[in-house]
Amino acid sequence: MAKSGVFEGDPITVAKAMELKKELQKLVKSIVEEDDINVAAIDRAQQMLLTVKEMKLKKKSVSLKINQNHQYYNNNNNNNNNSQEMVCGVVPDEFKCPLSKELMRDPVIISTGQTYDRPFIQKWLNSGNRTCPQTQQVLSHTILTSNHLIREMIAKWCKNHGIKLPDSVHHTNEEGLTEADRSHFLSLLKKMSSRLPDQKEAAKELRLLTKRMPSFRALFGESLEAIPQLLSPLSHTKTENEVHLELQEDLITTLLNLSIHDNNKKLVAETPMVIPLLIDALKTGTIETRSNSAAALFTLSALDSNKVLIGKSGALKPLIGLLDEGYPLAMKDVASAIFNLCILHENKARAVRDGAVRVILKKITSREHVDELLSILAMLSTNQKAIEEMGDHGAVSCLLSIIRENSCARNKENCIAILYTLCLNDRSTWKEMKEEENVNRTISQLSLNGTSRAKRKASGILERLNRIVNLTHTA
Repeated sequence: MAKSGVFEGDPITVAKAMELKKELQKLVKSIVEEDDINVAAIDRAQQMLLTVKEMKLKKKSVSLKINQNHQYYNNNNNNNNNSQEMVCGVVPDEFKCPLSKELMRDPVIISTGQTYDRPFIQKWLNSGNRTCPQTQQVLSHTILTSNHLIREMIAKWCKNHGIKLPDSVHHTNEEGLTEADRSHFLSLLKKMSSRLPDQKEAAKELRLLTKRMPSFRALFGESLEAIPQLLSPLSHTKTENEVHLELQEDLITTLLNLSIHDNNKKLVAETPMVIPLLIDALKTGTIETRSNSAAALFTLSALDSNKVLIGKSGALKPLIGLLDEGYPLAMKDVASAIFNLCILHENKARAVRDGAVRVILKKITSREHVDELLSILAMLSTNQKAIEEMGDHGAVSCLLSIIRENSCARNKENCIAILYTLCLNDRSTWKEMKEEENVNRTISQLSLNGTSRAKRKASGILERLNRIVNLTHTA
């Protein structure tokens, strides 16, 4: 018999909670039992745990009183001439957006599993932020997923207390465009087929408009010709010398701004000229152009279909090349793009073939962006060729030194997971690990003090090393 709890009496919520728990059990089982590091599964499990936690809301006693002079929830439909609901009361904290501190009207989940009201988190992302406002974690993608469970709970709470919220669609279109705005948009695109001074002027304005106004990003999705028109100055050039660097920078940055808009991701990536122009921009132009091109590829690769398309287009090689160059401005965007792409199995093989292991180990050895690059290396360690290259490029000593020196539990976990895979697949690593254990007991300490996964991997290495020692003594 199911236990009674906070969902009792709400069949929809009970059913969805059970579905979530069943899926979570499967995910956790696969994460624990598989030696491969399935980052996507870990992220999904974390998101689901947080969603389940949000569902387990304790019942709160609510005192509600109507005060026509307190707080307005505006319905912006019909030019704001509709009647307005005025609400004042004790709103459960779980229903408030962490950014606005107001009752959420369109709750969405970001990649870290946190829930926000769509317009406020969208504004945060539109400002160029790529971290979670609450946890400060770097976002693995910027897709906003509707939190239907919380939305239903808010709707039920509102119904019980006589509150009518404005339709979420109207709320998110507060920056609606006028016909004059649309005409101006079309005139700017038309200038892209004009003289260079007009192209530069229009490109700069489109860059600013798509940065500040999400509604302008959405306009590009209304016509299949808009993106080709935008990029026509770049697609018509014959040689690198003919590309005006400032114009290229503005157009690539505008493309990045468009890619942030969720509904544009598929359209942008599948426009035939886009990926080739982004790859060209990775190799040429200002460092800001190259960095923004990497950021655009990272943003677009949030969709699995785009991961396939970008990988097949040959983007990994120039991304790895830019990583190797080591420009500080570009490093995070490049690492994020490579990480996202390598979630796909076939892209791991491409990254290894294009020299990712050597470059990443060189950067980690120099202690550059260790957190991000260790995560990529851990993903690549499921590839046999990557394992062989790690042994050739001194991965064992590098990873052991990080375990000794680094205080980050996640970094230690990634290091020992990679070492475990190396130990299983490359006999030449056993001697070095055994020597490290004899001198510093690095692996033993991690088997006692690491995360649960790190302990398991460290213990597995120790068992194998002890077995080797026993076999040697027997012989």
